[in-house]
Amino acid sequence: MKILIVTDAWEPQVNGVVRTLKSTRRELEAMGHTVDMITPLEFRTVPCPTYPEIRLSLLPGARVRRRIEAFAPDALHIATEGPLGLAARSHALRRKLPFTTAYHTRFPEYVQARFGIPLAWTYRFLGWFHGPAQAVMAPTPVVLDDLRRYGITNAVLWTRGVDLDVFTPQRANVLNTAHPIFLYVGRVAVEKNVEAFLALDLPGSKWVVGDGPALAALRARYPGANYLGVLSQPELARVYASADVFVFPSRTDTFGLVLLEALASGLPVAAYPVTGPIDVLGDSPAGVMHEDLREACLEALRIDRATARAHAERFSWRAASEQFLAHLRPFAAARPGRGGAAASPATPTPSAPQAHAETASGTAVRPANAEAAAGNAER
Repeated sequence: MKILIVTDAWEPQVNGVVRTLKSTRRELEAMGHTVDMITPLEFRTVPCPTYPEIRLSLLPGARVRRRIEAFAPDALHIATEGPLGLAARSHALRRKLPFTTAYHTRFPEYVQARFGIPLAWTYRFLGWFHGPAQAVMAPTPVVLDDLRRYGITNAVLWTRGVDLDVFTPQRANVLNTAHPIFLYVGRVAVEKNVEAFLALDLPGSKWVVGDGPALAALRARYPGANYLGVLSQPELARVYASADVFVFPSRTDTFGLVLLEALASGLPVAAYPVTGPIDVLGDSPAGVMHEDLREACLEALRIDRATARAHAERFSWRAASEQFLAHLRPFAAARPGRGGAAASPATPTPSAPQAHAETASGTAVRPANAEAAAGNAER
């Protein structure tokens, strides 16, 4: 099958959306499908306000239409809600072509955190954007519930995976500071809540790996921590293997691919009991979730690295990509440029392995004490 993916998130960005799309394309091509991408690299762009590393394509409508018609895909997937996604959506609606979309990040929560815009306003936009799609793919059951609560009823589950050959337990000592070493990896931005980690009173040392708009201010405020920029995957794997606990302070992430990378490297996780960590860890003993993040960090030091790796092995990109493929809605006889009615839903391909689906849908929490368990039950 010829599959066209349209995304506003692409290189040189380094984030979970880009890694997800790259890994999905690789697996789909390994299955024998032909995959093409429409990305900002093909267009004139301007930096996104407050996020200069995100590039917004200028007036992409005509070129997006020509690219879709030239490739003549069997299925169209719109990965993001930016200018390219809007252009592809507009063309598909005009031509009555079926398409799927994806919801990768908790965009309304990010907008509220940065600009104070009410959640209902942004979810109203998401309802408008994703409403005509045959399916909107979301990464966790909790996010599915969020979307449905705001009237987006065509949401389906598309989980994530990890490269178990790159991120693997290994002997490494590239972080030459005092143990225990507590590590954060990801964008350094206000919605990631990195300061909650840096402000903790912990033994040993702290490391932050990544870049973002909040980095300069946090380095100035917490000079006792150690900072690295964006790393390649092999470099990052060695960093994970050198640390003792992976700390995930975000309260707004939909999934958190870095959680799987850390676990695959044998690194236990400490996090809040919120969406993302709950969906990745479930009731696994590979991490500790607690409203007291310091308590979670100290408890996670007791977890064996083999336990973390064993949990990560339940996730694979092949299973996630099979799930993605099953949700696609191929065109009927109509092709871009010819008009025609939307296709009826395709017969799904075999679903992801049951173990992967069960892991993705797990919602149990491993609290550090009974109060945390009771508090989570009330959420």
